[in-house]
Amino acid sequence: MSTTELQHRPVRSDRRRLTSASRVVTLASVYAFLYIPIIILILFSFNNSRLNATWMGFTTSWYGTLPDHPSMLNAAEISIAVTLGQTVISTVLGTMGGIALHRYKFPGKRMFVYFLYIPIVIPEVVLAVALLLFFNQVSFPLGVVAMMVGHTTFTIPFVVLVVRAAMSGFDNSLEEAARDLGATEWQTLWKVTIPIILPGIIVGALLSFSQSFDDFTTSFFVDGMGNDPLPVYIYGLMRHGVSPVVNALAAIILAVTLVFALLGERMQRVGKLARR
Repeated sequence: MSTTELQHRPVRSDRRRLTSASRVVTLASVYAFLYIPIIILILFSFNNSRLNATWMGFTTSWYGTLPDHPSMLNAAEISIAVTLGQTVISTVLGTMGGIALHRYKFPGKRMFVYFLYIPIVIPEVVLAVALLLFFNQVSFPLGVVAMMVGHTTFTIPFVVLVVRAAMSGFDNSLEEAARDLGATEWQTLWKVTIPIILPGIIVGALLSFSQSFDDFTTSFFVDGMGNDPLPVYIYGLMRHGVSPVVNALAAIILAVTLVFALLGERMQRVGKLARR
């Protein structure tokens, strides 16, 4: 080995260590930016104080007092009802739309795909005002059903785009083989197509669920009287200070969300193994 190579080896090693350290610092900074507020929320759900500003000790009493806040639980029930209803609707319609966009060619298809992005990219307040005006013009009552319809308008594109992406790698010969064996169109759809793209459908449904559950703007405009979902209800509490009970409820919602996210990830891995 030459003297020049021996001289450059420590320099290269130092550069690699520096690059590795910078990557670690960058990743740590990103994760800290994302998760420190969530960690603080969870910690203060165990704070033995009615004020969220100062840590006064550890307690689990706020979780036990959740049943003593029926208005908050009612708001959570409304959010769950609206979210589950619109998730079913958007998943069904979005799956049909994603499959149709992949299978068929028709005039204006590219423009139709571009229009799918409009509910995603436009400011949500614009969509909320438009929905309010529409409901008033057609004399549609504001409330739970109006929120369900409003949320569906901006969650369907998520499902359509995810399902269409899942269909991009679909082997059409599988459907042709099923038809050759005597399967009808519906049997082919339910027993061949849907099982293969199921991970994509689940991901689209989870996106739809998350977008709807924490929506504030659309819900605020179309919820009507006495139908405040959880985000609007919590916003109303800001005038008097947020109780640690809200932190406890948020921690429970976070735990349930993580469980569903892990299940979705598990289903996606199972689907990949099945396709292989």
